[in-house]
Amino acid sequence: MLGYLARRVAMTLPVMGVVALIVFALLHLAPGDPASIMAGDAASPAELAEIRARLGLDAPLAVQFVTWLGQILQGNLGLSLHSHKPVAEMIGSRLGPTLSLAVATVTVSLLVAIPMGVYAAWRRGRLSDRLVMAVAVLGFSTPVFVVGYGLIYLLSLKAGWFPVQGFTALTIDPIRFLRTATLPTLTLSTVYIALVARITRSSVLEVLGEDFVRTARAKGVPEARIVLRHALRNAAVPIVTVVGSGAAFLIGGVVVTESVFNIPGLGRLVVESVLARDYPLIQSLILLLSLVYILINLAVDVLYTVFDPRIRY
Repeated sequence: MLGYLARRVAMTLPVMGVVALIVFALLHLAPGDPASIMAGDAASPAELAEIRARLGLDAPLAVQFVTWLGQILQGNLGLSLHSHKPVAEMIGSRLGPTLSLAVATVTVSLLVAIPMGVYAAWRRGRLSDRLVMAVAVLGFSTPVFVVGYGLIYLLSLKAGWFPVQGFTALTIDPIRFLRTATLPTLTLSTVYIALVARITRSSVLEVLGEDFVRTARAKGVPEARIVLRHALRNAAVPIVTVVGSGAAFLIGGVVVTESVFNIPGLGRLVVESVLARDYPLIQSLILLLSLVYILINLAVDVLYTVFDPRIRY
């Protein structure tokens, strides 16, 4: 296991290098110029040239990439082009809301989706099964921003139960945190719940058709024990897989959700940095999100050995 982990961690470095190269190339080759945004529409060519020289944007792209990569390897994410603050400091100040929202979303999604999928598999072909799957398909098909604005209209503007926008940290006011985090969590959970519920249903159904399940029923084992102890445990590997792969939906949904609810997290920072063409900030954020995704998939691979003793690395 330790050797496998060492190899996977070692493979992370070239992967992150490729990600860094692609992100850098896409940003610098795409239309738009940070100097033009900073100087405004009335700026003269001389003023634009002065800003580009001051920011180092007049150097060849290869030189800019090597310089930036060297800073990254030294643990220096650079300075924001617009605020002139350290990028690491800006990311650190926005990490708390995003981490709180992500943890709450994953927790709520698993607590809801897994029982939904198990119940649908147990009631296969019946009305309750069709209803659960219809809800899952609807949740998976509806854009995150539509769900967000719908919840704001129903539960904020009409019912008045929750604030429309904003975020309060758990350490500052737990009650206020619950009120401000409920709607974003529900919004972000819709796709995740739908995805995990569908995979849980199909995985549990497959296990329920195995010979050992029929043997357990023939011995008179209670159905609830068969479903929860035998079927669900043996269906855990596909469920864990989709939970890990669903992190991509979670990362993309965070950007939209934080924008809808005006949450000062990493997702909102991504939008702001893209609009401002803040190269160091955008590049660092995408690298960070890519690293998180890689680590989640590594954790999923390790969890395989926990749920299935036959898997060894």
